[in-house]
Amino acid sequence: MPELKAVATQIRRDIVRMVHACQSGHPGGSLGCADFFTALYFDIMKHNPDFHMDGKGEDLFFLSNGHISPVFYATLARSGYFPIEELNTFRKLNSRLQGHPATHEHLPGIRVASGSLGQGMSVAIGAALAKKLNGDGHQVFSLHGDGELDEGQNWEAAMFAAHHKVDNLISTIDWNGQQIDGPTKQVMSLGDIAKKFEAFGWTILQMNGNDIDEVIATLNKAKTMTGQGKPIAIMMHTIMGKGVDFMEGHHEWHGIAPNDDQLQKALAQLPETLGDY
Repeated sequence: MPELKAVATQIRRDIVRMVHACQSGHPGGSLGCADFFTALYFDIMKHNPDFHMDGKGEDLFFLSNGHISPVFYATLARSGYFPIEELNTFRKLNSRLQGHPATHEHLPGIRVASGSLGQGMSVAIGAALAKKLNGDGHQVFSLHGDGELDEGQNWEAAMFAAHHKVDNLISTIDWNGQQIDGPTKQVMSLGDIAKKFEAFGWTILQMNGNDIDEVIATLNKAKTMTGQGKPIAIMMHTIMGKGVDFMEGHHEWHGIAPNDDQLQKALAQLPETLGDY
């Protein structure tokens, strides 16, 4: 889908410009997840940019690893939730676009504050159960970092979801093998994440998160597997910093901003496709 690839490229361009402008933020994971966000918001989810917090009658998304807010904000702006020009305010005083998503500024598209890691799956489960109680047949999607799985609450939530047959939940793990202090294998080995979730009673899918066609196909497959008594976990293999060659695969880019020279090198690899803000 060339048109969606163009959207993903522009979102990557937005990310590096946003983080550079305030010299703060998390570009690595944001760049790695740009294809996933583009697929989710521009193809997969049934959602409404005329935002209502209750989310009735639409699919919902919860970002658990909230530090990758640049890709979330860029996606929301590009899909019509708020003016694209507001991306200029990222991480600045009095901005609605805080470093980690927050709800008290009432930014459209944000349903939960997610600065503290490990909580998003629990929130997504609650929303999925609410949809069941309300007879709402739409799905709930969530995204989690692999390093984030060091937090124990994720595994309590995983047990709960399987036990209570929360089968309208599709949780994706960004399995890029990097976290802020280094490779996940060195910080604290996660082992085989897929087998862990399978042992907890989830249905497992795998995908290359940097192939947008594969992302769309896998998410569509996941949707056909809802309603069968099990929550669904997608193991999404990505490259941190994808799209900017000197950032790719390096944990150092988890949370540092490019300087002026690095910005120009990054933008040269990310052609403007939809128009800059």
